[in-house]
Amino acid sequence: MISLNKFTRGMLVLAVAALSLLSVGPAFAGTHQLDQDSAAALKALYSTTPAAKALGDKATAVLVFPNITRAGFIIGGSGGDGVLYKHGKPAGYYNSGSLSVGFQAGIQSFGYAVFFMSDAELNKFMKSSGWDIGAAPTVVLVDSGMAKDLNTTTLKSDIYAFIFDQKGLMAGVALQGQKISKMK
Repeated sequence: MISLNKFTRGMLVLAVAALSLLSVGPAFAGTHQLDQDSAAALKALYSTTPAAKALGDKATAVLVFPNITRAGFIIGGSGGDGVLYKHGKPAGYYNSGSLSVGFQAGIQSFGYAVFFMSDAELNKFMKSSGWDIGAAPTVVLVDSGMAKDLNTTTLKSDIYAFIFDQKGLMAGVALQGQKISKMK
């Protein structure tokens, strides 16, 4: 049996409490609010990142998570809800979440958008029972440096992801390990 001192037990309780708050959004907000938040986040991304707008114009679908909250102290997790847009209209609602264990402390929020450039990749995603964005070898995570050189003639992948609107204190942000599931 593992023996934990009072400080470690206290921090573990705080981490679990923070993680329990990660999934309260849609229960209170509803899909109408999620639609509004996702549309506003996508509009803001397009206004600050021309490469994202160029991808959006060519994409088969765009999956937008306007607010992912990530928190942790040794044990961490992230969660948030998003909207899949096909031809500019909501076509489904999804949850994104992850769990992790390791050296970590802090809390932050961010948004991300996944651009599906082909019907084949979109269909694979929609038929999956849970899609792990970090395990999908065809996803290209676009950072600010790469975004400057990305345009519709340099597109080589079928799926691109942009992280945006980062706030808070936590070392690094990545989409690795983010599992995406259709909301029921």
